[in-house]
Amino acid sequence: MKIGIIGAGNIGGNLTRRLTALGHDVSVANSRGPGTLSALAEETGATPVKVEDAARDAEVVVVTVPLKAVPNLPHGLVDQAAEGVAVIDTGNYYPQQRDGRIAAIEDEGLTESGWTARQIGHTVVKAFNGTYAQDILDRHRPAGAPDRLALPVAGDDEAAKRVVRELIDELGFDTVDTGGLDDSWRQQPGTPVYGLQKGVDEVTKALAEAPRERSADFRA
Repeated sequence: MKIGIIGAGNIGGNLTRRLTALGHDVSVANSRGPGTLSALAEETGATPVKVEDAARDAEVVVVTVPLKAVPNLPHGLVDQAAEGVAVIDTGNYYPQQRDGRIAAIEDEGLTESGWTARQIGHTVVKAFNGTYAQDILDRHRPAGAPDRLALPVAGDDEAAKRVVRELIDELGFDTVDTGGLDDSWRQQPGTPVYGLQKGVDEVTKALAEAPRERSADFRA
């Protein structure tokens, strides 16, 4: 597939490494410009591009930037993407440490990915937000392996969610359907599943046990 990755930090960089290794056509962008991505491009064969060009013709777009940076993404970010593009949001809300207070999340009760979808004008699939970046490189396993990790995935667009779950399976991980974006709070920071390195049964149990109220550590 043609995949655009916006953000070349730990998650974005390691997804670039794995997806190119699997044979996908990957374009990668960051806020500092394509000239700063030459080492990653040389290592992986990915194409460094400007942020506004990352989604061009892409079937999957990964948005992996700090939440506070989402409003600064170009208007119409995915307008030039392929029809039916699946947009993956890996983001998390850290109001105290990084992002500051976001009123729609704090006052309206909007989920983090619901807010991101509103900002970019396109629905998203929440995935990889609680995944350790190094696990993307080191913990992938073939289907059926007893130590295969499972990742929670939430989204309103069932077709897009199916594409994302199949891609995650190709990357070497099982998935558990969290539900729609209104349910994605179950995998936000501070919940039992966040950072959980376990299989399908344990991830399913952790999602079911998630408290609805955000913990004090993750409120402004």
